[in-house]
Amino acid sequence: MPQDLDADAAPAPQGPFTGPAPLAGEHGGPLLSSRAIEALQSIDPDTLSEVQAFRADFARFIMPYKFGIDEISTKVSILREEFAELHDYNPIEHISSRLKSAESIEQKVVRKNCEPSFEAIRDAITDIAGVRIVCSFVSDVYRVFELLTAQEDVRVLRVKDYIAHPKPNGYKSLHVIVEVPVFLSGGPVDVPVEIQLRTVAMDFWASLEHKIYYKYDGEVPGALLRDLTAAASTAGQLDVTMEGLHRQVRGDTGGVQYTLPQRV
Repeated sequence: MPQDLDADAAPAPQGPFTGPAPLAGEHGGPLLSSRAIEALQSIDPDTLSEVQAFRADFARFIMPYKFGIDEISTKVSILREEFAELHDYNPIEHISSRLKSAESIEQKVVRKNCEPSFEAIRDAITDIAGVRIVCSFVSDVYRVFELLTAQEDVRVLRVKDYIAHPKPNGYKSLHVIVEVPVFLSGGPVDVPVEIQLRTVAMDFWASLEHKIYYKYDGEVPGALLRDLTAAASTAGQLDVTMEGLHRQVRGDTGGVQYTLPQRV
């Protein structure tokens, strides 16, 4: 008679994490270390239930923001494809997006001294969902902004024009908080999305600034800060020069003026 396969097996560990052995990793070892597995097995069921409930609540909280990004990205992609197919010039170079992580949201809650509840976070933090649109020229930034915000289901909540009024370090970009409806199974939900519009030159400078601040953990040497500010000025002059060339090629002899629509 065949032996009972479980007769000589070691007793299953007690606690919430019982059952089969951990899944194997890429090289045959466990995905978690023995120390991590031991720590997980020591969690009492009530704590585990709380963690699982928070995870489910956070997923419900963050999901509309993801769909808000999808809504704006789709609108921009439609404009981009239309310009590419039907017009002789496409003002949109590329699009990117990001959704704040739980850790990033937590850090902002602390900085803003916000009540740590999903309802309060929803009211106080409006840049959980973000879309970045990079355009060829400064005039394109304002044109794309107007095309987006003219759509009936896009409501402008706030505009910060750092192109007309750069930050002290030279940062330039057009920041817009809009609200778009997301249609879920329970009905529509209005979701705020931050849109950043900038030129290629502005985007290059901002990317470099981010890398420098990350490398020095925010404590950037003064000489490097001065060079970075000077580079912002150079990037701004490049935008002006390239805009002028662009207008010459298109036969536009008018002066270069950038203004937001009056209704904003």
